[in-house]
Amino acid sequence: MDAHRKRAWEALEIGPLWRSREASEQVPVPPQPVQPLTWAELQRTVSGCTACSLSNSRQKTVFGVGAQPAPWMLVGEAPGQQEDASGEPFVGPAGQLLDQMLAAIGVNRRMDVFITNVLKCRPPANRDPSPEEVSRCEPYLKRQVDLVQPRLILVLGRFAAHSLLGTDASLVSLRGVVHSYASAAGPIPLVVTYHPAYLLRNLPEKARSWSDLRLARRTFDAAAGPD
Repeated sequence: MDAHRKRAWEALEIGPLWRSREASEQVPVPPQPVQPLTWAELQRTVSGCTACSLSNSRQKTVFGVGAQPAPWMLVGEAPGQQEDASGEPFVGPAGQLLDQMLAAIGVNRRMDVFITNVLKCRPPANRDPSPEEVSRCEPYLKRQVDLVQPRLILVLGRFAAHSLLGTDASLVSLRGVVHSYASAAGPIPLVVTYHPAYLLRNLPEKARSWSDLRLARRTFDAAAGPD
């Protein structure tokens, strides 16, 4: 059949109902499923990531630190200058305040918590993360949640809340409510509060943050059930 006739038949949605023997004998090979990354593989992938332009300006990637698995998972928005230099999240005054906040509700940062950020690289001059940067890092965070298997996620700051909850609502409207994060293993309770760096600049907000922490503690205890 010449090309002109073939195009005419296709346009009229008619044509011969035959197939070549060679084509009919070819058995399609189903695509192989992609295996989820292990913890070590995920760490290596993050450390060498060049998915966005932040890889050109960073000093170190900031994967996260803490227990794994962990009953509590804390998620901030992005590394700052000190985190970029050290490769660890929440160091310096903000990290010290966070330790005090957790201790006040009976949570040990090193033993009970895994802490990370939405972004694994520092945005220049600590600017707000861009939507593209957040979308490129989102699979890393999702896999971390699946591997850490937390019983509660505490979100620190507006941008982290927007990323995990898929919303652009104000932080004020997101606080004081127990949200749900859809993980591979099922829904995880999620509570939103202020970022410790914000609290250092706005001391009166510490009282509201304390209310959020107590909500997180009550929610965690209720999910854990009686001893």
